[in-house]
Amino acid sequence: MKVLEQFQPMQRTAPVNFLKSRPAFTLHDTRGAANDTILRSVRANIVQSIRAFHAKDLQGAASELGHHFLYANLAPAHTKQDIMEGIAEQFLLPTHFGKNLDALYDCMTDPIEKSGPQTGFVVVLERIPATNKFDKEAREQLLDVFRDTADYWSERDVPFRCFYSFA
Repeated sequence: MKVLEQFQPMQRTAPVNFLKSRPAFTLHDTRGAANDTILRSVRANIVQSIRAFHAKDLQGAASELGHHFLYANLAPAHTKQDIMEGIAEQFLLPTHFGKNLDALYDCMTDPIEKSGPQTGFVVVLERIPATNKFDKEAREQLLDVFRDTADYWSERDVPFRCFYSFA
């Protein structure tokens, strides 16, 4: 099987329920013990730069551990609204998602917990923009939502690892 250079969106044939957390992207299958090991060396509840990790490997590791994998490539985004729309579309958030930081936090926490026991989450936010319309303060506010989400799941003993990179 040829390794995919880009993430390929899956074709949707029916409405998707975010609470079931189907992956929005199909990646090359990189399952194996090495993938499991890369997450075992990372704190269970953290938001950190992706640095030495690759999204494909993180997805494989999440799969091995039975964790939900959420991926968003935010390269096309330039504004906060673009970011919120990109995350909503790529995370398959519900259509009622308010496209603001509070709504993002709400979608990543309470309704998911109410859907039943959770095994863990691996989130990848690639190429968060660094533009005048989405400056350092805006980037930190976005990452704070994921830090707060990691704290929420930590209190429930559920791993939540978020990896990010800037454009």
